[in-house]
Amino acid sequence: MKKITILILIISTAIVANAQQLPQFTQYMINDYVFNPAIAGIESSYQMKTNIRNQWVGMTDAPRTTVLSIYGKYRESNVGLGGVVFNDQVGPTSRTGLSLSYAYHFSLTDNMKMSLALSGGFTQIKIDPNHLHFKDFEPQAQGGILSSSVPDATFAFYLYSKDWYVGASIPQLLNSKLGFFEDDYLETYNLNPDGSLERHYFAMAGYKWKVNYDYVVEPSVLLKSVTPTPIVIDIGLKVTYQNKLWMGTNYRTNGDIGLLLGYSIGDRYLIGYSYDMVTSGLGDYTSGSHEFMLGIRFAPATEKEIMR
Repeated sequence: MKKITILILIISTAIVANAQQLPQFTQYMINDYVFNPAIAGIESSYQMKTNIRNQWVGMTDAPRTTVLSIYGKYRESNVGLGGVVFNDQVGPTSRTGLSLSYAYHFSLTDNMKMSLALSGGFTQIKIDPNHLHFKDFEPQAQGGILSSSVPDATFAFYLYSKDWYVGASIPQLLNSKLGFFEDDYLETYNLNPDGSLERHYFAMAGYKWKVNYDYVVEPSVLLKSVTPTPIVIDIGLKVTYQNKLWMGTNYRTNGDIGLLLGYSIGDRYLIGYSYDMVTSGLGDYTSGSHEFMLGIRFAPATEKEIMR
């Protein structure tokens, strides 16, 4: 019985860790719709982007994340539509999700607009007890894969003009409760009495400075908050040359430093790469994190849209 209790505690720890931390991306300023669905509809053309992130390379059971997004304006209206599919694998836990979003854009002044968005979908979290290893664990105590699917929703707003933007979103708005354990298990083993997904709070802002015909400099910031972990802030700087080649850097307040490089092919195709250097104690065990991004626009982009 004692060893079964330990198993439940370990699984519960994995659930809580996965439920309270949504995937992070260094190239957030490129695939920004993933963090804020109100961005759908700003550009006239639909576009699809995918990010593949291998975090903390060299460490066993390190996070591996894949996300695919598609979004754009619905015909010639003020409506933006989009969707996201993602998978996040961390050791014995995995998170898979799908969401669809609706955004509406309206003018506040001649030069400033706002978008409000709501997205809905589901999240499925799985735990594989067979990948949990600890001393003197009895194989016969192992069970099958635990799985729980719950509804999810996100509310977001985005305030923008030609040169700047400010936005925020609240993922996991519903605080959906995971169904891995019955209430008596939660009470008996002093696990999280709520057992629900914590709401996240994302805030982003950026400014586009057109230095001259060739160069555009874009500083940006992304703030991520979820109870009970400390607030994490990403501070980025991207420099674009002739609307084709971009380079940049990103600093995360947990100490990670990212380097970015990307290229736009024929105003239709995007390819990007980023590398994160780990400066914390984890640096002794990993060579860093790699992230790849691919994108495609389904119609020619305007000069303003190429800048995104």
